[in-house]
Amino acid sequence: MPASTAAPTTPEQVFRRSLELLLAKDISGWLGLWAEDGVVEFPFAPPGAPRRLDGKEAVRAYMADYPDHIDLADIPWVEIHTTGDPEVAVAEWRGVGRVVATGEPYDMTYIVVLTVRDGLFTHYRDYWNPLVVQEVTDGGNAPFGGGAR
Repeated sequence: MPASTAAPTTPEQVFRRSLELLLAKDISGWLGLWAEDGVVEFPFAPPGAPRRLDGKEAVRAYMADYPDHIDLADIPWVEIHTTGDPEVAVAEWRGVGRVVATGEPYDMTYIVVLTVRDGLFTHYRDYWNPLVVQEVTDGGNAPFGGGAR
């Protein structure tokens, strides 16, 4: 995925840039795409995992150690669907890599409903499958798996 040079503004541009930053393990840069009052929701979060993060600081705390747990190596598929609202898009994507603690392969398909205003994420509803993480971690007792953080 080639790096972008212009500042992203549309939901598709911001989302694609966010994936570039995740691949680069640049969590600070990724957080730079968030509005201060941005919200993340995880409708399928397992017991013990957060269902909602309110504000950029909560998102920062949740994602701070992401590269220490999931070594995202490639994003082989991304499809972004526009909606009737120019600030809202639906993204389908697949991330592959490995779980750092176990060395197990990581292969997750995501569906995200995202809202971008003024070039920043304001809402991010992430429909990831916690069962995939639980299968490759110690019964889910790892960050992003529903266990202890």
